[in-house]
Amino acid sequence: MANPTVLSIVLAGGEGKRLMPLTADRAKPAVPFGGSYRLIDFVLSNLVNSGLRRIAVLTQYKSHSLNRHISLAWGMSSMLGDYVASVPAQQRRGPHWYQGSADAIFQSLNLVNDEKPDYVVVFGADNIYRMNIKSMLDAHIASGLPATVAGIRVPRASASEFGIIDARPDRVINGFLEKPKDPPGLPDSPDESLASMGNYIFTGKDLVEMLHRDADAEGSKHDMGGDIIPAFVAEGGCQVYDFKDNDVPGSTGQDRNYWRDVGSIDAFHEAHMDLVRVVPDFNLYNEKWPIWTGQVQLPGAKFTLNGTAESSIVCAGTIISGSDVDHSVLSPGVRIEKGTSIDGCVLMDKVRVGENCMLRNAILDKNVVVADGCQVGINREEDEARGCTVSAGGVTVVPKGVVIARA
Repeated sequence: MANPTVLSIVLAGGEGKRLMPLTADRAKPAVPFGGSYRLIDFVLSNLVNSGLRRIAVLTQYKSHSLNRHISLAWGMSSMLGDYVASVPAQQRRGPHWYQGSADAIFQSLNLVNDEKPDYVVVFGADNIYRMNIKSMLDAHIASGLPATVAGIRVPRASASEFGIIDARPDRVINGFLEKPKDPPGLPDSPDESLASMGNYIFTGKDLVEMLHRDADAEGSKHDMGGDIIPAFVAEGGCQVYDFKDNDVPGSTGQDRNYWRDVGSIDAFHEAHMDLVRVVPDFNLYNEKWPIWTGQVQLPGAKFTLNGTAESSIVCAGTIISGSDVDHSVLSPGVRIEKGTSIDGCVLMDKVRVGENCMLRNAILDKNVVVADGCQVGINREEDEARGCTVSAGGVTVVPKGVVIARA
């Protein structure tokens, strides 16, 4: 097939309960990340960089900021039919919202019927990684099978924490093992196992047929990973694509095959720390495979009164005045006053930190104000008394718009 037609569907309706309070009034894919981006920018960048530019984003939960971001940041040229379209839940199949990820696509089959694609790419919206999805598509087409699942290698010693793919040497999947006690090793690496990344490619007509079957199946949870993929596996129609085989232009030995699920506060914070190391685990500065977004119109960052930032990302419009910032990510428009020390923190848009403050291992959501002389991330009981959330790993999260004042 010389020029197959491809429709990409991004599942972006996730509530993200484990990321509370960052998801208190926004969908998980809309959560800011890395200073300038939203979580959804990573999958959209991967699709666009891969030449897959007809993209429908299925939204549902608290989607206003997500829809607004897509409309402002992801306008595509219509001359060649390219688009990134935000598609809210519309109750096309009855008076109910999406009952699962498969039901989200089933209720949105008008998109598939309109495009009539040869292949459908179905990816999640809230992981941090680079991937040349065209390579996975080529592998899917070459297999001749109805479905392909992306798999990532994990240490076999810790594989019991994941859903593991049991595949034959020809990569056809035999089944899925949910948190197995004795996970299977790989033929070329006995100490590793393959875990599902939750990213799929389907032959169009086979996906439509399976979605209809699933919609009529009693007891189905209408989930892509829990129902649709196992149904294809049961018929011998699903293969695994090994993420290790994916080549991204400009990737380094350090960040090749980097993939992080940032579904918890601790994972979200750790992924930010991956960005600011001298040799970053995930390199935002790869010009051959950029992460795209809508950049704010602000002047460059400014440092005054011997203010410093080391091993940190400092975005436009930020002013660091007589303060020290280490191993942190500062989003656009942040202001930090003299005598303040910040280490291991993520400060989102327009955060204000006063004089003589100390912040450690904290995430401050948009428009937070920290008054002069206050500490965040030092005393857990004090943080919780102010209405902050403290994660199991000791990361303090200050909700959007909160004012931290001295007692």
